[in-house]
Amino acid sequence: MISLLTPRHWKDYELIDCGDFEKLERFGNITLIRPEPQAVWAKQLPESEWQKLHDIRFKGRSATSGEWIKKNARTPDRWHITYKNDDISIKLRLALTSFKHVGVFPEQAVNWDYISETIGQFKTEQPRILNLFAYTGGASLAAKAAGADTTHVDSIKQVVTWANENQEISGLKDIRWVVEDALKFVKREIKRGKKYNGIILDPPAYGHGPNGEKWKLEDHILEMMQDVAGLLDEEEHFLILNTYSLGFSSVIVENLLRGPLSDPQNLETGELYLQATAGSKLPLGVFGKVRKIG
Repeated sequence: MISLLTPRHWKDYELIDCGDFEKLERFGNITLIRPEPQAVWAKQLPESEWQKLHDIRFKGRSATSGEWIKKNARTPDRWHITYKNDDISIKLRLALTSFKHVGVFPEQAVNWDYISETIGQFKTEQPRILNLFAYTGGASLAAKAAGADTTHVDSIKQVVTWANENQEISGLKDIRWVVEDALKFVKREIKRGKKYNGIILDPPAYGHGPNGEKWKLEDHILEMMQDVAGLLDEEEHFLILNTYSLGFSSVIVENLLRGPLSDPQNLETGELYLQATAGSKLPLGVFGKVRKIG
């Protein structure tokens, strides 16, 4: 089944408008203007409204780096937001980075709902969850808050430290933090005979491991999916794959899930997007997921 999914009940986040290669977003009480290469259409709101509403604007020196320009010097560089659904409540520390990111990908809240809902349905008393390419840990927090034994893997030490801060301000503890190349970690877990009830993959198009390992989505995703399939608990599991590469479609993701899994149940693929208050839909990658409830 192909779906279009967007977060629907996040009070601390709002995509106000997008277009002309930019997006206007509210995170808590701070509103940002950031570059958005997917927003090839025209803005719905006039530029004067964008200028009035925003607190900080990202000015890029290149497609990925630049500096933040504040309208008011007292606007903080760091602040917290909260995410809640019917099952969990987590907090995230946001910050202005030189790469236009702030520490969260809001469209992923759809997957946090799926994770917490599925863990709540499992018969396994404490499901084991593995989050790969885990960034600042939104999915890890969602799994832990839902009661799972959670392992968080990312190759960048600084973002794992950031994720640990998010755990602390969320009032959680005992997430297992691993700074390692995701593919190497998965292969070692297979050798150890480990099994997981849930695996989340959010791989970048390009990346590097802590020891210079190179990751390119098209070159490595098949090997990764074949290995990950061997880590899934046969009786009860879920698997989520997100991709942001512009060359990947939901059909490609479906094939990547069907190939290694002999009997994928409740298979769903589609596109994640953010619904702007002004009317436009901003596409932000494709997903595929399967789950089996024991």
